[in-house]
Amino acid sequence: MLKNLKLALLKAIDLTALGFLEPYVRLAYGEEPEKQLRKIGQFTLIPLLVILAGLAVWGVLISPMIKTKSGELPSPGVVASAAGSLHQFSVREGNKEKAYVATGEDRSAWLADVEAELEAIGPEVEAADKAVQSARADEAESKSERIAPLQARVDELKDTMKAERAAKQTALKEHAAELPAGDNPQRAAYLGELAGLEKWVELQEAEIDKIEDRIKLIRDEKDAAVMAALAQQTAAAEREQYLKKMAEQLGEDSREARVADGQAKLDDAKAKFFSAEGAAAYNAARKVISAEERLAKTEESTYAKPATLYFQIQRSILCVFSGFFIGSAIAIPIGVLCGLSSTFMGAMTPFIALFKPVSPIVWLPIALIVASALIPDPDKHWLTQWMWELPLIGQYKINPAFLASAVTVALCSLWATMVNTALGVASVDKDHLNVAKVLRLGFWSRLFKIVLPSSLPLVFAGLRISLGVGWMVLIAAELLSSSEGIGKFVWDQFNNGASDSFAKMMVVVFIVGAIGLLLDRIMVVFQRLVSFEGSIAAV
Repeated sequence: MLKNLKLALLKAIDLTALGFLEPYVRLAYGEEPEKQLRKIGQFTLIPLLVILAGLAVWGVLISPMIKTKSGELPSPGVVASAAGSLHQFSVREGNKEKAYVATGEDRSAWLADVEAELEAIGPEVEAADKAVQSARADEAESKSERIAPLQARVDELKDTMKAERAAKQTALKEHAAELPAGDNPQRAAYLGELAGLEKWVELQEAEIDKIEDRIKLIRDEKDAAVMAALAQQTAAAEREQYLKKMAEQLGEDSREARVADGQAKLDDAKAKFFSAEGAAAYNAARKVISAEERLAKTEESTYAKPATLYFQIQRSILCVFSGFFIGSAIAIPIGVLCGLSSTFMGAMTPFIALFKPVSPIVWLPIALIVASALIPDPDKHWLTQWMWELPLIGQYKINPAFLASAVTVALCSLWATMVNTALGVASVDKDHLNVAKVLRLGFWSRLFKIVLPSSLPLVFAGLRISLGVGWMVLIAAELLSSSEGIGKFVWDQFNNGASDSFAKMMVVVFIVGAIGLLLDRIMVVFQRLVSFEGSIAAV
């Protein structure tokens, strides 16, 4: 039993290309402990040490070296804090969404808890504000002490330069009256003296500029104590704002409360209608209809939840797979035909050579124009309305920008699949095809029983490359098309200019890399499932 489990684990590790886990399994079963420990050190400890060293270099050397308008390049700790902030925002928006639809005793109990938290956070917000004021006062005093001697030196240099410049100019003016006429050495020397004065002034001004630059650097420095106090103040203020919004969502702005209010207005409108006579009954009846429509909309309403990072990640993944499947649906059939027919391959080669190098930045505007022309009004078009009603994907509100991004992914990623499919089909063992002829298999039987199964390893190698290319292309496509997703999130943070925007963009770097790694591992599994033992495509 244990042996079977060991073999199953080793097979799963091999299938998923997670070879660094193999020594742990073998060590657990007591197989060559020294050798397995050596492999663990080689494939786990050393990479971990390299990662830690990289983080240390980033935080200690690189981060303080790179200055931006928002401060230093975010350190690993700041990036981790930004990741926590993004997660917290997503959690809080989810809570607001749940609070909006909460009903009955659950809503009342939740509201009581929120109100208690809101009352308790008041002193915390006040303390955070005082801490910021104190830290800023200390910062101002410290900077003033450092700037004072520098400013005094600047004032001294300016006064000295002004006085000496005036004296030298006066002397030169008096000397000018004594110069003999004509081209002579005295006048040449006079020009040298005047040029020397200007050069001396430039040197003095350069010295003053250097000191003023040092003063500016001191003023622009981000004080650690102030930054920590501001972070605490921001956290407290954001929590207070969140609790206030939760209190509104659970109280007067909850769907249950709004439905009750709408029902009361409807009952009042009906009562007035029942008592109205003559022409007044018509107006009263219209008010009843309007009240019923408002009540129906309120009963179906949902919380207007902003796009969180998790939502944008999900939408990006949906978009890349949409483009990937579109590209695969085009590339695989064409690749099969290219592999089967050298004539068709010759006909397609110019198109492949022409369109393969085209940048996504070129394809995207074209795709946007076409998508916008086909779907001019997404809110009324039958296709988008149908997709918005679909389960699971309807919540992502697929629109022309989404479709343009997906098509751009397809156009940029299909080439690897097409070429690898053609190579795989053309490389089918001739003996297999000869056997098919002997067995008198038809075209479709040969295609689905021999050609495609034999070419699957290379086909999936192409699909793996295409998915990686598509994921890289997608971020740029979303950024330029303003389609909700990771790319748009980065662009919004770039334009936001908040103190933590840079750090949030760095968070996205790791998220994009992690998702790209996961997608690649998924394709490796599929690639190995269809690869023959020892096949190069299985690597």
